[in-house]
Amino acid sequence: MCAAPFGGIGGPLMRAIGKKPAEVNPNMCGTCLNFVSTHHGGAEIGLSLLFADIRGSTSLAETIPASEFRVLIERFYNAAANAVFEHDGFLDKFVGDEVVASFAPLLAGEQHAARAVEAAQALMKATGNGEGDTPWAPLGAGVHTGIAWMGAVGDGPAASITTLGDAVNVAARLAALAAPGEILVTTDAAMAAGIDPTLPRRMLDLRGKLQQTEVISLRV
Repeated sequence: MCAAPFGGIGGPLMRAIGKKPAEVNPNMCGTCLNFVSTHHGGAEIGLSLLFADIRGSTSLAETIPASEFRVLIERFYNAAANAVFEHDGFLDKFVGDEVVASFAPLLAGEQHAARAVEAAQALMKATGNGEGDTPWAPLGAGVHTGIAWMGAVGDGPAASITTLGDAVNVAARLAALAAPGEILVTTDAAMAAGIDPTLPRRMLDLRGKLQQTEVISLRV
């Protein structure tokens, strides 16, 4: 996989030779990812994962018209996609009020953990979850770095590029436990991202995990 960029002065040239932007990140060429999908490729790699979702969205959806809720979700999707793309991540999927993204060496380089944390912080700011702000979408987020399987899952029209494994589950559980405006970062991700090691840490019981998980709590 060449990870050829699709922006800048090379963009028109890439289009001229029949290349198209990748759906998971329009800043890179999609040819290699399309090949992976078509040939059902994939591998276990070290990467970082970001999960973030809107707190209280179920209660909110009960109190406003569905059309207004759709506007809120669309605004959140756009903010999340921008944060992920601007920090060299792959947009894995949206699930209701949640975004799932991966940051792999292919695009983010060896600083993928730092890029994942930066994307989480950017998304918090974009949704008004910064200090002293009133969020229009209260978010909780989780970031974890580990080994996961990344590649094509499903056949034919159902095929998509995604990540699977325990590392994905850890990031998902962290996002579920994060308070509004909070980013829970595992110590593995924090160490790889160069986060201040003196920040307070705590141990969490994650659903389905036999051992506790050590995390650092970040706020914007």
